[in-house]
Amino acid sequence: MTASTPKNNRRVVVVGAGWAGLGATHHLAKQGYDVTLLEAGAYPGGLVAGWKTAGGRSVEAGIHGFWRPYGNIFALIDELAINPFTPFTRSSQYSPSGLEVESPLFQDLPPLPSPLGTFVYTQFKRLPLVDRLSALPLLYTLIDFDNSDAAWRRYDSITARELFKQFGVSARLYRESFEPMLLVGLFAPGEQCSAAAALGMLYYFILAHQSDFDVRWCRGTVGEMIFRPWVEKIEQASGRILPNRRVSDVILAEDDRISGIICGEEVFEADAVIFAVGVTGMKKIVASSRTLQARAEFRDLGNLGAIDVLAVRLWCDRKVQIPLPSNACFGFHPTTGWTFFDLNTLHDEYWNEPGTVVEVDFYHANQLLPLEDEAIIPMVQRDLAACVPEFRDTQVIDHSVIRLPQAVSHFAPGSYRYLLPAATSFKNVFMSGDWIVNRHGSWSQEKAYVTGLEAANKAIDYLGQGSKAKVLPIQSDEPHIQVARMLNRTLRKVGETLLPNFWLP
Repeated sequence: MTASTPKNNRRVVVVGAGWAGLGATHHLAKQGYDVTLLEAGAYPGGLVAGWKTAGGRSVEAGIHGFWRPYGNIFALIDELAINPFTPFTRSSQYSPSGLEVESPLFQDLPPLPSPLGTFVYTQFKRLPLVDRLSALPLLYTLIDFDNSDAAWRRYDSITARELFKQFGVSARLYRESFEPMLLVGLFAPGEQCSAAAALGMLYYFILAHQSDFDVRWCRGTVGEMIFRPWVEKIEQASGRILPNRRVSDVILAEDDRISGIICGEEVFEADAVIFAVGVTGMKKIVASSRTLQARAEFRDLGNLGAIDVLAVRLWCDRKVQIPLPSNACFGFHPTTGWTFFDLNTLHDEYWNEPGTVVEVDFYHANQLLPLEDEAIIPMVQRDLAACVPEFRDTQVIDHSVIRLPQAVSHFAPGSYRYLLPAATSFKNVFMSGDWIVNRHGSWSQEKAYVTGLEAANKAIDYLGQGSKAKVLPIQSDEPHIQVARMLNRTLRKVGETLLPNFWLP
């Protein structure tokens, strides 16, 4: 059947109901467009959708932080007039040897020029000063990598591990600081991460400004606390959100336009289309569509990959005093990083829980996903006990294990050339998501939301109706960074003039 639509409205079909898709749909609905949002799953939200178990317990596909630079998401929260977040929290880092690092609330400390505050105020428990000082030569790369297309192409062909080695980072600093950050920030070990992505992620979350690493958390599942009221606003603006609609093909019209999206027997006519799905979801759509397969840009997505995640939630029989609510861990499993969260502190519904509720999320968890729950639960308990010994004496009275194969974007070395920009070779098809190439500079959930707004703006440009969404830029570089980058660009241009194409990029 053909889905019916109101008369005299331009029709936009958005595919994927995560941060990007909801962002695009919300803005276009407010501008009077007839917007239909198609979601393959049963709930809006994509990877951050939460739901209830049969026993009525809240679970979700991992915990997601909201860092201080997330200006556009925080503006959305203000627009929705909701209060879903905890205060900014401190965090810590553990290895099998115990506590390694505690991070303060950087915004509460006297500001120092970037990135000095990050190095001075972070409380390393074991890492010697001489190892920390070995990172100083790496500061040049943070000046040289300015998020431009040229910088991405310069650094994307090598691994993060190669980069750190070239610039003299000590083995211990890499093993105990940089690789753990990569495992929980880019979800892969350094030898599998693009150096460009590593620099972009580290600069945005940690090094651009002293307070950037400060993070807050949702006081429940993101699906319930944020996406549910957001969906209500979209529906009030006459946007339609249809779950359980998996795209099977597209309809090609004349002059390089897609005129419809096919979901099984349903056809959704479109004047513009926005894809807002992850790499894995987009590859599945391409695999089922001859029309998309005919374009090299979509075939090339076969060169991109994604990373497995394992999300475990435990309900324990007694209270465990977890020193800080959010914690990252390294050194427990080869090539795998993990985090754990005290949900008694973070989530409203567990404040009065008689026992402990803890979320444990493993990234790059490909070797763990095949394990049965009966093997996973004692493994998680052992890992937790190495960090907080009280967990040795607890009994697990309930649990949730969520396996997420190919769930998050993998920014592998050499992948940049295959990432898609917002505009495609189809005149009316636009892309969004945390893996899309843009110059905003944000990462993760904030980038997904920003690219959703940017895709909506491109649809408005194409269709010629409505006002564009306002996208807040990231905070400007500090003055000394701006000066250093200007000098570096000048010297690089001079070098390229004198010795054009001399060095391998």
